[in-house]
Amino acid sequence: MTSPASPHHPGAGSLPVIAPQGEFDYGSVPWLREQIDTAADAHGGVILDAGGITFIDSTVFTLILMTHQRTHLRIANLQPRLAQVFGVYGIDRVLNLYPTVDAARTA
Repeated sequence: MTSPASPHHPGAGSLPVIAPQGEFDYGSVPWLREQIDTAADAHGGVILDAGGITFIDSTVFTLILMTHQRTHLRIANLQPRLAQVFGVYGIDRVLNLYPTVDAARTA
């Protein structure tokens, strides 16, 4: 499900892609936050390619929601297991989710 574009919507295809791999929790969220913040601050938003993410905890949910509130965040390639968790918490209804990075770029 895709939510409406945020006021910070940059031109199509102009957002950088961050593609983290593995598990992300309290200990690794500072690295992920730095990557997202650097890209978002420089480009007005970021595409998070979530295809390689195998686990996230509540600190990552918080980071995602905070990023969504302050800049244009597009999440692409969300794996079924994580998509299910997003659905349980209802955040799939407020985030900009796309099946692929290409779809996120051209949205």
